[in-house]
Amino acid sequence: MRKKPRLLRATLPDGYIKTIGPTTDSFTHYWRIVAELANGKTEVFWGHTRSLGEARKKRAATQDAARMRGWASFRFEVVELVDVTGDIGA
Repeated sequence: MRKKPRLLRATLPDGYIKTIGPTTDSFTHYWRIVAELANGKTEVFWGHTRSLGEARKKRAATQDAARMRGWASFRFEVVELVDVTGDIGA
């Protein structure tokens, strides 16, 4: 039986909302890195994972990336994805 496509939504602490989909994949969490560069500019990286543990593993890689890329600082955030398929169009 085919899975029905879903729309997933992540709401970050700063109010940013990211909608993912339609997708039939089993994503559960959204992660975002906001990196402050030495020159004052900002880089943003993001993705979604199938578990909280998988998302948390990204943090260790982020610390390595900060050293390699010379980021002045960074924020790493993980939030749960919410299925909003039925809420669209209401």
